[in-house]
Amino acid sequence: MTDPIADMLVRIKNAQAAKKETVSFEYSNIKLEIAAVLERAGYVESVERKGRKGGKQIEVKLLYDESGSPKISGGKRVSKPSQRIYQRCREIYALKNGFGITIYSTPKGIMTDREARKNKLGGEVLMELW
Repeated sequence: MTDPIADMLVRIKNAQAAKKETVSFEYSNIKLEIAAVLERAGYVESVERKGRKGGKQIEVKLLYDESGSPKISGGKRVSKPSQRIYQRCREIYALKNGFGITIYSTPKGIMTDREARKNKLGGEVLMELW
């Protein structure tokens, strides 16, 4: 697999489209941090690391609206292994007029666009979710 972060995003979107309660994927530190950011932003209910040596998994409990529609209706991987995209603090904007989030990898860790603007940090644009 060349892009595990894109795989994580696709698994979450597909699980929500199929109305699954949880989704799991292979463990890595960056995926766990991204999932924790999604939990803080209110896009997933909970994040849990499962398993031990060799078989570590991340299990994410998904969130749905009162009407049953998924919280994450779409998403896009911005910075890819073949082309990295970086933005300065001044270039960070609100996605979909504030109804979406952009996830950044900054020198102080993985954070949303709002947190990066607040901390006056730029970095690599990982993905956009709405």
